[in-house]
Amino acid sequence: MRKKNGTPSPFLDEPTSERFEAVIHSISDGVFTVDPEWRITCFNRAAEEITGISRSKAMGQKCYEIFRSNICKEVCAIRYTIETGKPVINLMVYITDSRGIQIPVSISTALFRNKKGEPIGGVATFRDLRQMEELRKKITKRYSLGDIISKNRKIRHILDLLPTIAASESSVLITGESGTGKELFARALHNLSGRAEKPFIAINCGGFPEALIESELFGYEAGAFTGATKAKPGRFKLAEGGTLFLDEIGDLPPLLQVKLLRVLQEKTYEPLGGVQTLKADVRIIAATHRDLKAMVAKGTFREDLYYRINVIRLEIPPLRERMEDVPLLIKHFIQLYSTLHDKEISGISPQALNILMSYEYPGNVRELNNIIEHACVLCPTSLIRAKDLPDWLSPSGENFEKASSWEEVEKQYIISVLRKNNWNRLATANELKIHKTTLFRKIKKLGIELPSLDGRSAKKRLG
Repeated sequence: MRKKNGTPSPFLDEPTSERFEAVIHSISDGVFTVDPEWRITCFNRAAEEITGISRSKAMGQKCYEIFRSNICKEVCAIRYTIETGKPVINLMVYITDSRGIQIPVSISTALFRNKKGEPIGGVATFRDLRQMEELRKKITKRYSLGDIISKNRKIRHILDLLPTIAASESSVLITGESGTGKELFARALHNLSGRAEKPFIAINCGGFPEALIESELFGYEAGAFTGATKAKPGRFKLAEGGTLFLDEIGDLPPLLQVKLLRVLQEKTYEPLGGVQTLKADVRIIAATHRDLKAMVAKGTFREDLYYRINVIRLEIPPLRERMEDVPLLIKHFIQLYSTLHDKEISGISPQALNILMSYEYPGNVRELNNIIEHACVLCPTSLIRAKDLPDWLSPSGENFEKASSWEEVEKQYIISVLRKNNWNRLATANELKIHKTTLFRKIKKLGIELPSLDGRSAKKRLG
């Protein structure tokens, strides 16, 4: 290539290796090459950004030591290409970044040849699919057990039960405060069941006027009422073969309670204005934040419907009763919103964590989700600080002392719970949802000084 005046382009005068480096570093996808011994010979800037591993550290290392992919030890894509000469195109795999986090990537491979056309290794390009995966989840809302993040005993017990419950066709009632994630558990049940390939349809029973909820559930035929110019399927029809999630079933009007009971008993229903009886091949999962048993006693909820939907009951504890999950959820939401908003946020400061650990979350996990999204949007650095949190957020109860490390945060939190329980270690362990021996180890490790007389001893002495 020459300039218009006939002089050679200075770019062509550069050494071939420098031109190659300039090209691969300008590519937004990760690129790396390996020699016949699988040692990395090239590692571009995008590869550094995706993996969190510097080029200087990666060069000369075995590729499987850097990427730690789920296929490295079994069916290595680049090995396949070098041995067969056949390329791999857009293979979805997981690699592990410098923080130990698995990242979904799409990988393509080809032979790497010298000027004579002789194979001297392999070249691979990989595209970060995290943003696409998170957007896909937001659109399809197909959740799995892996999306229910908890180390709380009650939650882990529920997770252990889900596969067994999912295998049955029994109705399930999920109870818990608003924002605890009841729909997440319902979707997990659906995805684990034999109905997973069929629709999951959700409806909020309190989200429609009483006059409309019947048509939303059962549908209507053309001419059923003024303005019904054509038939419309209801949620039962849309969920055919799958799962119907009746959220806030405690808000269902009395007349609809009767009609829903009939569907559950006879497995049939009629659309509004219809004369044909339709079969209801759906599994019912209901949820509520109300005390249905108390409503039955008051006569505002049918007793027979209560027992029909309450075959299997899952009670989701509020977030304030499983505060050990807050750091895990914060980490998860930071990763989620860093990806969705295309920001590089690595964590949260101890001071900001102090505030979040001392808050009681009346809105539960949903509220924590919104708080972290707010912080991620406003955070100008790689670390969420206290001033990035919503202005209205402040610690409730006893304020923690300023902490300078994660261990100090844990120490201050345990001290606050000990004080709350009058230094009774057993009661504190129960509130923290950990074994008492685990609490003793933490007290010793964190250097927490205990009074000579705890709450339990004082009680015995007073008795």
